[in-house]
Amino acid sequence: MKATINDVAKQAGVSIKTVSRVMNNEPSVRQPTREKVMAVVEELNYQPNLAARNLAGTKSFSVAFIYDNPNAYYVIDMQNGILSACKKQGFELLIHPCDAKAENLLEEITKMVKHSRIAGLVLTPPFSEQPEFVQQMKDLDIEVVRIVSGDIAPDDIAPCIMVNDNAAAQSITQHLIDLGHKNIGFIAGEAEHRSTVERLRGYKQALLNNSITLDPSLIIEGEYSFESGVNGAKTLLNKSKKPTAIFSCNDEIAAGALFASRLMGISIPEQLSITGFENSPFSRQTWPTLTTADQPNQKIAEDAATLLISRARKQKTSPEAQLYTPELVVRDSTGQAS
Repeated sequence: MKATINDVAKQAGVSIKTVSRVMNNEPSVRQPTREKVMAVVEELNYQPNLAARNLAGTKSFSVAFIYDNPNAYYVIDMQNGILSACKKQGFELLIHPCDAKAENLLEEITKMVKHSRIAGLVLTPPFSEQPEFVQQMKDLDIEVVRIVSGDIAPDDIAPCIMVNDNAAAQSITQHLIDLGHKNIGFIAGEAEHRSTVERLRGYKQALLNNSITLDPSLIIEGEYSFESGVNGAKTLLNKSKKPTAIFSCNDEIAAGALFASRLMGISIPEQLSITGFENSPFSRQTWPTLTTADQPNQKIAEDAATLLISRARKQKTSPEAQLYTPELVVRDSTGQAS
């Protein structure tokens, strides 16, 4: 039969309440007691019924991740990172995809929050970058932690995990400049995403730092998709003044740009260098493999969920604005300018 909390308490020689405190990771339990209880939990393979636990008291032991993002790799990394933190802390994860542009979005999320009795939300773009929406979530009396592009938190509505896309984009662009490239195309993601804005800023700053005149015609509006990379590359490579390198706002765009280049008979990197961003599986599945920036999305998500759970438990937390800077990864898709 499945072990119960009574079985754990009896074998560990403690009260049921103490077992509950250990399973909830409450800081008031002495370490020797915690270790003794956890040894019995492991021995009996005890697994608490988190749904029943949520219903039994005023505390919630669930957090939610809502998202609107077409990049499956990004979403999976986020889910895995949040889930890792939840398992360590004895929490459940509720995953809720939705349409950020839906007219009834606030009603939909409010209903989900109240029905599921969650303790808090992890917000990723575009939700995390909309102050009004973040405040509306806070008004539901739940904790919120955001993942946001930039190096400084945009406001103090809710704590942030920051991703320094600007600095990373400067590193990528500088790498291309160091290879002798001056005509560097840029294929953007959606304009409403701060990541697009920050990566474009980094690209422009690197050009400025090297006294290279910005050519606005080399900046192509786009979306974070393979098709956008294909179309953007075709536009750039059909110009009379062709770029010798292309900065793509993510790896999916870069894979599309590489595909389009090959269809046009352009060899990579001998005739054209292409870079991505994020170091997703796309960057390793193309040929040649993509130079990119390593953005550890799973670790970022785990940190966001850990911070969220700590705040939900009213525990002391780490600094409320943690910063990650994606690091340059040089692979075979970039070479010396011809």
